[in-house]
Amino acid sequence: MKVILVDERHGHTKTIVLKGWLKGFLSLCLLGTPVALGYFGYQLAVSQNSRMLTVETAQNWDRQIKLQADQIAEIKQEASQQLEALTLRLAMMQARLVRLDAVGERITTIAHLDDGEFDFSQPVALGGPITGSSEPFSTESFMNAVNQLEKQLEDRQQQLEILEGLMTDRKIQSDVFIAGRPLSKGWIASRFGRRPDPFTGQLTFHAGMDFTTGKAGAEINTVAAGVVTWAGPRSDYGLMVEVNHGNGYTTRYAHAEKLLVEVGDIVMKGQDIALVGSTGRSTGPHVHFEVYKNGRVVDPASYIHRTVR
Repeated sequence: MKVILVDERHGHTKTIVLKGWLKGFLSLCLLGTPVALGYFGYQLAVSQNSRMLTVETAQNWDRQIKLQADQIAEIKQEASQQLEALTLRLAMMQARLVRLDAVGERITTIAHLDDGEFDFSQPVALGGPITGSSEPFSTESFMNAVNQLEKQLEDRQQQLEILEGLMTDRKIQSDVFIAGRPLSKGWIASRFGRRPDPFTGQLTFHAGMDFTTGKAGAEINTVAAGVVTWAGPRSDYGLMVEVNHGNGYTTRYAHAEKLLVEVGDIVMKGQDIALVGSTGRSTGPHVHFEVYKNGRVVDPASYIHRTVR
């Protein structure tokens, strides 16, 4: 292998002959240098591109993670608000259920219904076989069920309150409805109208009906609810109780041995107000019962035989 060197200044040339290992080394250098430079350039480019790709990817991932974190926080806040709203609605529904139970118990009491059949303190007994396929509630179906239940509760509450009002009015009317007799046991000793006077034997007018058990101490009870307007001694009546029932009706219970009420007391239908005695113009223990309608005395017979409402 020959290498020719040219001197540009003087124009001289010089030839160098390469032999053996020197020839092979020079050939390797001439051929290997471009390959080595190309390899190192490729590695440098790949290294720079990989560094740029890694930074961009990391930044992109970081942005996505922050965005997802914000979305999760927003979802959590929205879910918390929805849960609070649902909890409030459930609390209101629970309060309505308590109200319905109270109304139901009052209606049961007023209507004298069977406590065992209408026991509002116990859960409703339900059951039955499963037919068809079943599936869990979705969020939308659950909220629809809650809305429907809330509407049903509102409707039932209004209906029960109307029913309670009607039955309460009926009970009030029944309580002030004069019916029955002042003694739960005993018999009629003297009726309303003209009769021989027990003291003079002359024919006189008897303004009431006499009931007796044959002995003193029996409980005298009211035939209707009202307000006590007299409780004390009165000429010929002895110890007497007078009750105003409203609607122009008043009843009197005379010759008592002992009074159990005072003027101004509110008495209920069937309440004990006195004990049978023989005070005043009386020949023995009994209760003299009178009924007044719009200030005029009337025959109590038409009231003691009434059917209690």
